Amino acid sequence: MVLGRLMHYTFDALAISAVIAGVKKSTGFGPATDKIPDSSFKSIADSYFSAGEVIFNLAAGQAVTSDYFKKIERSSSFFSGKK
Repeated sequence: MVLGRLMHYTFDALAISAVIAGVKKSTGFGPATDKIPDSSFKSIADSYFSAGEVIFNLAAGQAVTSDYFKKIERSSSFFSGKK
């Protein structure tokens, strides 16, 4: 029971970190870990976000090599109505 809950929380934390890595990769904006005053907490935060980047890169690599995904052209606006 406790091990299952721990695995669930770990998966959730890594999924959130991967989403943040995707935001960083697509927009260029990332967490400002340099504003964390304690060096040990800063190191933990950097490791956490690095793990998310690894997971995001693995998922992106799988999407590139998969037949189920194809490259689509980006429109200038999400609401432009073009497909």
